[in-house]
Amino acid sequence: MMGVVNLDKPVGPTSHDMVGLLRRLTQMRRIGHAGTLDPLASGVLPVLVGAATRFSEELTGGGKRYTAVIRLGWTSATDDAEGPLQRGSGPLPSLDAVRSALEEFVGTHEQLPPAFSARKVGGQRAHRAARAGTALELAPRSVTIETIDLLGSEAGPDVLDVRIDLRCGPGTYVRSLARDLGERLGCGGHLAALRRTEAAGLRAEDAIRPERLEELATAGRLEEALMPVADLLPLPHALLAGEEAVRFLHGSGVRPRSAPAGAGRHAVFSGTQLLGVGRYESGVLQPEKVIAEPVG
Repeated sequence: MMGVVNLDKPVGPTSHDMVGLLRRLTQMRRIGHAGTLDPLASGVLPVLVGAATRFSEELTGGGKRYTAVIRLGWTSATDDAEGPLQRGSGPLPSLDAVRSALEEFVGTHEQLPPAFSARKVGGQRAHRAARAGTALELAPRSVTIETIDLLGSEAGPDVLDVRIDLRCGPGTYVRSLARDLGERLGCGGHLAALRRTEAAGLRAEDAIRPERLEELATAGRLEEALMPVADLLPLPHALLAGEEAVRFLHGSGVRPRSAPAGAGRHAVFSGTQLLGVGRYESGVLQPEKVIAEPVG
C-alpha cells in the first residue's frame, strides 16, 4: 500500500496517535504525517502510507488554512486553552481595533514559537523543558501570513472571542499569533479553538474521520481511503521513457530527450508511474528521491 489519507483528526488525540491508528489498520510500520496538529486542534492531517512517507517534506512545505477562535482577555502559559490561564491586565478592545491589529500581521515577519512546542534546542524538546520548569530560549523564525479574515465575535463579561479565517505559509504557529495579537492589543490572548481546513492540497470537507477508516478496514476496503501521492506533489513534472527511467531509478543522472520546463526540482514520471523526485540543472536530471522498482 502507498498513498495519502486525508484524515479528519478530532480534538483530543495527538498526531502520533493517528499514525498509530493507521499502523494498526494497515499492519504497516512505514506510516507518517505531513504537518503536526496539536491535541486541541482538529481538521486535515495528511497521513502518509508506505513509500509516500518519502515525500513528507514536499507535502509539509506548502501553505495551510485554518479557522481559529482567539480568546482575548486571558493569557495562557501554553498559548492555548490547555493553560494555565491568567487574566490579562488591559481592557478588552473594540472590534475595529481587533480588525486593525490583525491586518498588521499579514505579510512576512519574525514569529517566536510557543514555549510549549516541539521545537528543539540542543537536542531538547521545548515543551518537555517547559513542563520541567526550565523553559528554553527559542529563536524567532520568519513566517508568512497571506490573509486573515475576521469572521465574527462573541463577547462575555471578561472575554472577547474572535473567529478568524487564516491562510499562512509553513511553520506558522497560530498559537503564537493569538498570543501576539493579545499583546499588541494590550489585553492578553490565547488560542481557544483551531481547525485546519486545508493542507497539502487537501480540504477538510473531503477528509475521512477515524471511525470511517475503521469501517473501511473491517470491510477490507481501506485502500479506498488512499489518494495517490503523485496527485499532491506541488512540483512540475518531468517525463522519462525506457532506458532513461531505468537509469534514473538506479540513481544515475540522465539527459532527458523531453526536457522539463525549467530548472529546479521536478516530480519524475514514466508514463503515469511516479518514479521519484529529481533536480534538473544544465540539461541533467539528477535523482533526489526514488520510490519505484526498476521498469522496462
